[in-house]
Amino acid sequence: MNKELKFDEQVNVTKPKLPPFQSYVEKIKSVWDSNWLTNNGPIHEEFKQKLKTYLNSENIELFVNGHLALETALKTLGGKGEVITTPFTFASTIHAITNAGLKPVFCDIEPENFNIDSSLLEQHITEHTKAIVAVHVFGYPCDVYKIEEISKKYNLKVIYDAAHAFGVTVNGKSITDFGDLSMFSMHATKVFHSIEGGILSFKNRDLAETLKSMKNFGINSHNDDIEMIGTNAKLNEFQAAMGLINLKSIDEEISKRKKIYSIYIRHLKDIKEIAYQAELENIAHNYSYFPILVENNKLRDFLFEEVKKYNLNLRKYFYPLCNDFSCYDYDSKQTPVAKDISDRILALPMYSDLKEEAIVKIIKIIEHETNIFNKKMLSVLY
Repeated sequence: MNKELKFDEQVNVTKPKLPPFQSYVEKIKSVWDSNWLTNNGPIHEEFKQKLKTYLNSENIELFVNGHLALETALKTLGGKGEVITTPFTFASTIHAITNAGLKPVFCDIEPENFNIDSSLLEQHITEHTKAIVAVHVFGYPCDVYKIEEISKKYNLKVIYDAAHAFGVTVNGKSITDFGDLSMFSMHATKVFHSIEGGILSFKNRDLAETLKSMKNFGINSHNDDIEMIGTNAKLNEFQAAMGLINLKSIDEEISKRKKIYSIYIRHLKDIKEIAYQAELENIAHNYSYFPILVENNKLRDFLFEEVKKYNLNLRKYFYPLCNDFSCYDYDSKQTPVAKDISDRILALPMYSDLKEEAIVKIIKIIEHETNIFNKKMLSVLY
């Protein structure tokens, strides 16, 4: 260990962005005036309208978190059936599918962008397939045009887990323009957050009343009846207030992350054991995460453990694959590309307050420990 490279304080992969304290206090003062804390209060409604404008989406509903937003979206499909999805995602995606009474069918991923491989989708479609649930992994858009083509051919719904993709555009179009529904997470560690929270953007405006009812115990706003089984997934005024304040600075936040991405690229390019994702043409990225692919699994696991001595925490994200979870009975051998990526991936720190000197130190730590690993491997060989 090189003691000169050790951080004085813990450096993690993510760090929540907090606005100036006084600005939040000023925003929530009205809650004490109105005594309206939840159930579509005035701050909630203001937040909803401004999100519509920012995301360029006509139809939006807000939820207490992204997971319940996605689960609710899936329940609008109705009944049993299969959905084709990716194993390279956070547990929430698969849990939401399962909790909605549907069966996930795992499709392998693209080795470059880690998204569901659209060229393999058709081989998974059966008479039981109801939808494609694709994930914009790390905010990189899926092959949205090919997925749209396939969904129309087979008359399938498309639901995007866009948890990481807030503010992303494709050829100048909002990411909300693609698919039937898109879910965005507003968890504290995301590019944009409302402490916790979820957004559903959807094409069919007739879904609005259904979604409102489903997130409020199934209560029908037009009569006293409970016409459907619902849950409690309402966003409250305090979350909405945080979201409104953070929305004011979201473009600045993304701009800062873009600079951090550039610094990483500049310093990583000479480490032959490390690969990273390139920016895509015609895509406005949000730089939500900075994942790297390490040459092999042994080096990945070595780095993951050794960098902790420097007060640096990296993350095996996503690992293990969802089709390796012990709570399910699936087989990751069916998705070899995803398995390979999951075994070699590490997420590096990425947040707007990250300074260039810290980034340089992170790269030096990785390079130093990689050299130590290589020497150990050479000594074993000879």
